[in-house]
Amino acid sequence: MSFDYDLLQKQLERIMPTVQKPGRYVGGELNQISKPWDRVETRVALAFPDIYDLGLPNLGLAILYQTLNARQDVLAERVYSPWTDMELAMRNSSIPLYALESHRPLADFDILALTLPYETLYTNALNLLDLAGIPLYAAQRSVKHPLVIAGGHACFNPEPMSAFIDAFAIGEGEEMIHDIVNVFQAWKRSGQPRAALLKALAQVPGVYVPALYEPDCHPDGTLRELRTLDPAVPKKIIKRIVAKLPPPPTNFIVPSIDVVHNRVAVEIMRGCTRGCRFCHAGFINRPVRERPVEEILQAVQTALKHTGYEEVALLSLSSSDYTQIVDLVDQVSKHASENHLTISLPSLRIETFSIDLMDKLKGSRQTGFTLAPEAATDRMRATINKPIAAEHLLETARAIYSRGWSTIKLYFMIGHPFETLEDVRAIADLCKAVIAEGRKIIGKRAVLHAGVSTFVPKPHTPFQWAPCDTQEQIQAKQDLLRSELRGPGLKMTWTSPKDTMLEAWLSRGDRRMAQVIYNAWLNGAKFDAWQDQYRYEIWQAAFEQAGVDPAFYTHRMRAEDEIFPWDHISPGVRKAFLLSEYRASQMQTYRDDCRDSCFACGVLPTFAEMRRENPGKHWMCPEVPIRKKKPVLEPVAL
Repeated sequence: MSFDYDLLQKQLERIMPTVQKPGRYVGGELNQISKPWDRVETRVALAFPDIYDLGLPNLGLAILYQTLNARQDVLAERVYSPWTDMELAMRNSSIPLYALESHRPLADFDILALTLPYETLYTNALNLLDLAGIPLYAAQRSVKHPLVIAGGHACFNPEPMSAFIDAFAIGEGEEMIHDIVNVFQAWKRSGQPRAALLKALAQVPGVYVPALYEPDCHPDGTLRELRTLDPAVPKKIIKRIVAKLPPPPTNFIVPSIDVVHNRVAVEIMRGCTRGCRFCHAGFINRPVRERPVEEILQAVQTALKHTGYEEVALLSLSSSDYTQIVDLVDQVSKHASENHLTISLPSLRIETFSIDLMDKLKGSRQTGFTLAPEAATDRMRATINKPIAAEHLLETARAIYSRGWSTIKLYFMIGHPFETLEDVRAIADLCKAVIAEGRKIIGKRAVLHAGVSTFVPKPHTPFQWAPCDTQEQIQAKQDLLRSELRGPGLKMTWTSPKDTMLEAWLSRGDRRMAQVIYNAWLNGAKFDAWQDQYRYEIWQAAFEQAGVDPAFYTHRMRAEDEIFPWDHISPGVRKAFLLSEYRASQMQTYRDDCRDSCFACGVLPTFAEMRRENPGKHWMCPEVPIRKKKPVLEPVAL
């Protein structure tokens, strides 16, 4: 395809003054990497299907951008979804979606790699393909079109998007992306048809190629089996992990406009050992791997030098669980105080949030703390495996307020299995108790924000067998909290019940959801994660047009022996272990943190082999499943 750069520039110069934030669409930022188009063998477009403001700070994309551009034979460029005004201008002027570095149309790239961290990006992904002039359905693409791959947390149930994606990267991409590029290059040199590329990709560990599988369903719509159409492809796709976290990115792109996170972000550890039964990320990211303090400090100092940012975020699923967190924060704080920087720990656990840690953070200009009790009664804490006593939370709140911070944000979740209205009312009571402690200490300056989300039973968690609350049940619980959570210093935010339904449909769907997603997009659905853009009625119509009952995915209790649409995707944690955890939740029984006791969840065999091949001291799981104390429930066999 011929590319007229000058023509595109003239078109962009004409439309840029007519759109909001034109800085989203021009590129040229500090630390952008530009390579000569004709001097590399393979060209990869890294796409985040939401606006620049959200996509640019995405750490996963930053990691892939750095590792791919480190290769001499590859260039990687970025693309984000244009906002509605820019999309209209592009369509009216017949401008195809282009990458920011070279302004080349996406259709000119060899590989289009989509990041799908959450399900409400699905219609945006289709819109992005359409704007690029790439056929939406994978079956309609030829050798002339880019290979379309996708990765991210939402891909652990790839079936709803299986019709549109050529191959899914399941798990961590730092090494897998290079394997995919290498296979693509070998195929390109061979001159073979596109089908040969798909078969070759299916041999890469962690890669799932939907076209090589076919579902066989029972008359009631549940899955009987997912058949392989080629004997050479694996029946189960085991997630890919890196044995030792590679050095973190440090040359972050500095945006031309204000974005959601203007900061240096360093992932200090990956994975979590807590075993909260609702937490998708906690199960699919096992095992825990930590970065050494020295490596983190070096990354922080280098990144600050390269970017000029004034905030450092130390990221993980539970930053205060990092085994050397006090020492790390102490050393980062020294650097921060000397340079007037802010340190943020976006994910703190009450159990491991110590007074020492608070004292270390006092000089970092942090205005408040976010904690996640999730539930407010003992029975619900035992149900979800979140052992936090109310008094412990109050002690933590007293310590925070007494050290001069004025704001605490508490995250709760309603709609957990077996929840009652009394469990919900207890959330309001606990919030009132926390703000009362703040008032005693700092008076009217004390502020409490309660963020109340709604539970969705996610794949690969112990609650994948459980139903989701109906909209009426969710509304009743939210009404109760709104009536109770009132008063000076109290603020509550919540999730619309209709938003919860969409998340449940998309995260728990099977291949029939592909037609629903297509229908919704065709009828105007996009930016579904945005409250002012999401249109529930479009999705209702899309289900009707596809002849699919949405309640099949949301409100149905699953049988223990049901085969799920995502069972061929393995996060390393055995389904039998998840079932034992679900039964433990019904008995309101806690499971210990697996740093204290190994419960043979299934991730260890693969992990132990990786550890032997890549020895290092920053491993959290034991090489063999040694139990320090008897587990609460033994895993059951299916």
